Amino acid sequence: NQNNLIKNLRYNVNFDNNTQYFITAEFSEIFYQETSEFVKMQNVIAKFVDEENIPLVIESDNAIYNNTNYNTKFSNNVKITYLGNLITAENLDLNFAENIITIQNNVVYEGVQGLLKADNIKINLITKKIEIFMNDSKNKIKINSK
Repeated sequence: NQNNLIKNLRYNVNFDNNTQYFITAEFSEIFYQETSEFVKMQNVIAKFVDEENIPLVIESDNAIYNNTNYNTKFSNNVKITYLGNLITAENLDLNFAENIITIQNNVVYEGVQGLLKADNIKINLITKKIEIFMNDSKNKIKINSK
């Protein structure tokens, strides 16, 4: 079996709750697992626009996009921009079934208030509730305020 290679691929998804998801990749390869179609992407830019038309932009070197449920796993040099804030990490999982973004591994948040380093950040796409936590509860989140 030979997979399909695609250059400059773009997906646009409109959800019932007036939110949108756009994802583009410089290079893509379509593959199948069981009954689902997946897209392995390189040089990726994604944008999630909430019901208030506020964008959350994700950039990464690589991603795996599930064409059945739109869930996307971003990896390598992940950069998230939201309301003037910047988060960098190695991994980000965007799960539309649970409306959750999970950011992991070498997470650094830079905002107007300062700098924060943690193992994980979890964001609820509906409530906008944010959880910041370490993998080991003995370790502390590092915060440098401006």
